[in-house]
Amino acid sequence: MATSAGSGDEERDMKQLQSEMREPGSPPGKSAAGDRVNRRLKYLSLAVLVVQNASLILSIRYARTLPGDRFFSTTAVVMAEILKGITCLLLMLAQKRGNVKELAGYLYDAIIIQYMDTLKLAVPSLIYTLQNNLQYVAISNLPAATFQVTYQLKILTTALFSVLLLRKSLSRLQWGSLIILFIGVAIVQSEQSGGKESVAVSGQNYIVGLIAVAVSCLSSGFAGVYFERILKGSSASVWLRNVQLGIFGTALGLLAMWQQDGVAMAERGFFYGYTPLVWCVIFNQAFGGLLVAVVVKYADNILKGFATSLSIVVSTAVSVHLFGFHVDLPFALGAGLVIGAVYLYSLPRTPEPILSSSSQTPSHKEPFLPKSVLTN
Repeated sequence: MATSAGSGDEERDMKQLQSEMREPGSPPGKSAAGDRVNRRLKYLSLAVLVVQNASLILSIRYARTLPGDRFFSTTAVVMAEILKGITCLLLMLAQKRGNVKELAGYLYDAIIIQYMDTLKLAVPSLIYTLQNNLQYVAISNLPAATFQVTYQLKILTTALFSVLLLRKSLSRLQWGSLIILFIGVAIVQSEQSGGKESVAVSGQNYIVGLIAVAVSCLSSGFAGVYFERILKGSSASVWLRNVQLGIFGTALGLLAMWQQDGVAMAERGFFYGYTPLVWCVIFNQAFGGLLVAVVVKYADNILKGFATSLSIVVSTAVSVHLFGFHVDLPFALGAGLVIGAVYLYSLPRTPEPILSSSSQTPSHKEPFLPKSVLTN
């Protein structure tokens, strides 16, 4: 679902948990109490999705625009990977009932003995690490609302890569919604000049932010499709996959940190500029994806599309009060088109007419809705 600041972490967690939590069709006779519980869980899922999607972008933007010492974004990416890896290890240890020896043997077999399976995750891990770093670059140079709207282009890139690489098909409504999405983003960008917020940020460059979000959308689309291919036929748990991804992610993050901020970090320290707000951003990145992936099992596609659209509205409204963001007619029109396109894309496909020769055989085809675009 996501539109959250787009972190690739959320998208990959969504894919893994959705593949594991896909439940068979529910029995025809559900009790009224069960329906009420299900409705409450759906509303709770909606609230969690909206809050997580909007809060990560706004908190990063706020942390990067505050006066004073600015933290190194590369260290934040590394810390998020480490915290998520530790969390997954603890959850796996709980599954093994605290048996450290059994867990160590399991990890050795899954990561070392089956090293080819582990190496397959190097590519998506590289892309997700790049994506997480680009996220900081983009949000540091773009207004939060503009980033939120523009980042929805990942729906377009994911759909195109799915058609090209996985040979999946889109309905006419989905193709139409992608065209509307592109037009909406184009309208928003055509009248942006980098001066939409009254907050003056030293070193802010609108073009750099736009390039960063464009590359992030492309990488998000490719990584999501590539990761979906890896997940097919795999029996590994979501926690193991996160540990495997975390190994490469931490290593690549440390390499990026050394190359980009190595000299400055050696002088000022790894945790330079860290505040309680920065830690909140890191925890949101580390645990937000897992949280959203767990609750999204209770939300249908329409609800997830609605949550994405609502998070754009929330981000824009908060940006007006927090950053002095100015909403004009072109932005409102473009954002409205994007919100409508996201919602239309999330609608289920209309069942195709059943041929008379196969009228007795129900169709089991699932509508194509790339899971990676439903996070953030």
